Amino acid sequence: MAKNKNNQAIWNTRIKKNSSNLFQKVGNSIDVDKRLYKEDIKGSIAHVEMLFKQKIISFKIKNKIIYGLNKIDKEIGNNKFEFNKKYEDIHMNIESRLFQIIGEEAGYVHTARSRNDQVITDFKIWIRAANNEININIDKVIKNTLKLAEKNIQTIMPGFTHLKNAQVISFAHYLMSYVEMFNRDKKRFLNNLDSLDENPLGVAALAGTSFNIDRNYTSRKLGFKRPTNNSIDTVSDRDFVLDFLYSISVCSMHISRIAEELIIWNSDGFNLINLSDKVVTGSSIMPQKKNPDLLEYLRGKSGNAYGNLFSMLTILKGLPLSYFKDLQDDKEIVFKSNDTLINCLKIFNEILKNCSPNKKKMLKLANTGYTTATDLADYLVKNHSMSFRKAYKKTASIVNLAEKEKKNLNELTLKELQKVEPKLKEDVLEIFDLGNSINSKKSYGGTSFDNIKKMIIKYKKKND
Repeated sequence: MAKNKNNQAIWNTRIKKNSSNLFQKVGNSIDVDKRLYKEDIKGSIAHVEMLFKQKIISFKIKNKIIYGLNKIDKEIGNNKFEFNKKYEDIHMNIESRLFQIIGEEAGYVHTARSRNDQVITDFKIWIRAANNEININIDKVIKNTLKLAEKNIQTIMPGFTHLKNAQVISFAHYLMSYVEMFNRDKKRFLNNLDSLDENPLGVAALAGTSFNIDRNYTSRKLGFKRPTNNSIDTVSDRDFVLDFLYSISVCSMHISRIAEELIIWNSDGFNLINLSDKVVTGSSIMPQKKNPDLLEYLRGKSGNAYGNLFSMLTILKGLPLSYFKDLQDDKEIVFKSNDTLINCLKIFNEILKNCSPNKKKMLKLANTGYTTATDLADYLVKNHSMSFRKAYKKTASIVNLAEKEKKNLNELTLKELQKVEPKLKEDVLEIFDLGNSINSKKSYGGTSFDNIKKMIIKYKKKND
C-alpha cells in the first residue's frame, strides 16, 4: 500500500494550527454525507475521464485513479472502509483513501473542480434517484387504494362538509379523491427531475476554471441534459432542495389528511371503518383498547416534513452569494425528510391492506342528516320549472317538516310532501333512494357508480 503523504486535511499547508476539538466535532459532516459515496465516486470517475479526454491528465493517471475509486466503492459497499472524522466529509475521506491506494497520482483527481461543485453534483444525482424511489412507493399506495376502491364501488356513505352529513357518495369515490392527490404528488416529484437536469460539475469554487474542461461531456456521463449556466448561482443554488422538500411536505400532508379521517372514522363515535389487529396497538392500562397508533404516527410526521422545509427556507433567506458553511445542513435535512416519507408511504400501504369499511354503519349514517335534500331541490327545478333558489326554499321547508315529525326524508309520505308543494307526484319518492341519488351524479368527476368504474379502469391502466 502506498504511503499517504497527505495524512492531514488538505488546507493544513495554509492553516498551521489544528482545529479545536469542538470545531472538529461541529465542522465535520461525514456521519451524514457518507451516504453520498456512490454519487461521489461516480462523479469523480466522470471527471477524470473528462480530464483525460481533454488531455489534462495522462491515460495512466486516469486509469490509476479509476482503479482506486472502484476499489474504494467496493470497500465501502463491503463495510471495510474506515470513515475518519479528521477528513471532515465524504469527499476528503475518499480522496485520502485514494492517496493510500495509488499514491501521489491521487492528487490529480481534484484538478479543475472544487468541493463546492463536487457536493452539489453528488447531491443532485442522489436527489434524482430519491424522487424516483418515492414515486415507486407512491405507485404502490395508488394501486392498493384502487384495489380497495374497486371492492367498494357500491358501498354507500355520507359525504361530509364541516364534518356534517352533506350528500350521499360511494366509499370508492372518496378513496379515488386520494388517488387524485397522490397522482399530483407523483407529478411534483417528476417535475423536480427537470430542475435537477443541469450539471454543476466544472464550475469549481464559484468562478469556473482556467482548465480546458468539457462540461457537456461530464453532463452526458452523469445523465444530465446540460451544464449549468452561471458558476456563482450553481454553487449557491439550493432551489432543487426546496423543490424536493416542498414535494415531500405536500405528500406528507395528503397522508396526514387521510390518516386524520381514518382516525375519526375508526373512533367509537363514527365506527365507519375497521382496522385489522396488524395495524393497531393496545393500552398499557385499558385491556379493551385497540388504538390507531400507526395512523397517528403518519399524521404527526407531516410536522417533521414542514419543519425541515422551513429550516431550509430559513437558512437560505438571508444568505449572500455564493457558498457558505450554512449550506452544509441541507443534506441532513433532505435525508431525514426523504427517509421519513418513504417510511410513511410503506406504513400507509400496510394500513390500506388492513382497512375495511363498516358498510352497515356507513349506510345507516348516510340515511341520516337529510342527505338527499339537494336531490329534491334539483328535482323541483327539473320537473316543476322552479328557479333553484325557490326550489331551495321549498326543500328547506320539507326538511323542517321532516325534522318536526322526527322522520328521515324517505320516511315522509306523499301527502306530507304535498302539504309543502301540492304539485308533487309519486315519482318524487324515488329521489330519496340513496342509490338513485348517487347514480344521478353523472357529471364528469361525479360519484355515480358508472363514473367510478370508469375512473378506476383509467387509473389502473395509467399506473400499471
